[in-house]
Amino acid sequence: MNKILNLSLRPRVAFSDKALKSVVASKLRVPPSEIRKLNIQKRSIDARKHKVIVHLSLEAVFGKAPVSPSEFFPPYKNVSGSSEVLIIGTGPAGLFAALRLIELGMKPVLIERGVDIHERKKDIAKLIREKKIDGNSNYCFGEGGAGTFSDGKLYTRSKKRGDVDKILRVLHFHGAQEEILFDAHPHIGSDRLPSVIENIRKSIIDHGGEIRFGCRLTDLVLSSGKIKEVVLQTGEHIPVRELILATGHSARDIYELLSKKGILLEEKSFALGVRVEHPQELINSIQYHNDDQMAFLPSAEYRLSARIEGRGVYSFCMCPGGYIIPSMTSENEMVVNGMSSSGRNTPFANSGIVVEVGPGDWGKSEAGKKLPGLNFQMKLERKAFEESGSQVMAPAQRLGDFLEGRFSGSLPANSYLAGLVSSPLHEWLPGIIQNPLKHAFLDFGKKMKGFLTNDAIITGLESRTSSPVRIPRDTQTLEHLQINNLFPCGEGAGYSGGIISSAVDGVRCAEAVFNKNQSVKR
Repeated sequence: MNKILNLSLRPRVAFSDKALKSVVASKLRVPPSEIRKLNIQKRSIDARKHKVIVHLSLEAVFGKAPVSPSEFFPPYKNVSGSSEVLIIGTGPAGLFAALRLIELGMKPVLIERGVDIHERKKDIAKLIREKKIDGNSNYCFGEGGAGTFSDGKLYTRSKKRGDVDKILRVLHFHGAQEEILFDAHPHIGSDRLPSVIENIRKSIIDHGGEIRFGCRLTDLVLSSGKIKEVVLQTGEHIPVRELILATGHSARDIYELLSKKGILLEEKSFALGVRVEHPQELINSIQYHNDDQMAFLPSAEYRLSARIEGRGVYSFCMCPGGYIIPSMTSENEMVVNGMSSSGRNTPFANSGIVVEVGPGDWGKSEAGKKLPGLNFQMKLERKAFEESGSQVMAPAQRLGDFLEGRFSGSLPANSYLAGLVSSPLHEWLPGIIQNPLKHAFLDFGKKMKGFLTNDAIITGLESRTSSPVRIPRDTQTLEHLQINNLFPCGEGAGYSGGIISSAVDGVRCAEAVFNKNQSVKR
């Protein structure tokens, strides 16, 4: 027989296969030996009260019921001789656009400025060890995009835009752990995501698609309102029929190229601020209320937001049991982000705490400049670099000192492997960032008792939350408003934020390309 059960259990039972099986058997009034399989469908942690509860929805297969296969096999076709679609970028938007094109019978040709995941890991290690930044291979650029080394968080609020469950199934099919299919806040982990990306690459190539690494886009040849050719750094010209542009939020040279070519761009709001880090043990005790079964629970996370002086201030890319990492893409700039492995097992919890800024904030100094929001972002990143005095060391301050306006004479133990340097962030962060941050931290301290501590540090600059630029497109066809064979896609186009929403947007753009080609045939 098969039976769906909804259970609310304590952590010691919910996270133990043996104990959970025993509880289910008792509910069904059968011996544990008769339980053939437990298929967890949803799992969430409820820590609102002092006793933490885990809510589970599961299917129990027991007795003589057959265990039906639950494997998912994407309907990929051999597209080696099919019509080609050029995709710039191999982040989640580009990769999932490619997979969807293969399902639809079209051949994706992916162009990536960086290197494959294996070589990319070497360049990232060199960044920490030798303090040198490779502008094409770093935490933002290379196979898999920026999300590959940023925990692999899969939570999204954009579920109305596409089939999120299918995205998760595709990731699981390519090697992600089963838990992503049922956890309320799924993640893969930066240690496991590279192998998933490699398997996706294999699927693309095995079914006739192409991926070319070390090929940075440097120019576009336009004719009659279309892109006729793309030009690579090698000087090679590639003819274009349809182009999906999925270059990510940090490809500033692409924005500059589009602007130079007179291709329409729009300013948009984004957010920047700092990354705050606490001892993970402290966050666990706050979030789990020192529950006596905390040892059975995963590292606690949090989500915080406030409205200060008309601006949104919120936590971003929270990484329990994680590391702070250097995420700049060029020399003479300092950017930080966070990442976690699948185990989320370091002694530290970090999160971006960022402030919304918009076109009215760029100031007179940016007046008349093209892409003023981008210039505003770059200016602050250069200031953070100047404060660090090193290509990879990050400026930091104890949280309590930041609030009190004191220089930190020392910094606590932390996860930033490249090294921190004490810096008065309270002096050099602009008022439109600094003041909302201070008030928001005070608010967060009321929501999470113990959050305000001088054992916590803030590091700067957390500035790559999303793109300051949008590449406008038609809401129905998803084509650029001006160039009718250009499909702006993903975070770099200003239409998504994070792995899942970017993957969903990639799927939508692939379907838009397919639909356009079908209408032409008719």
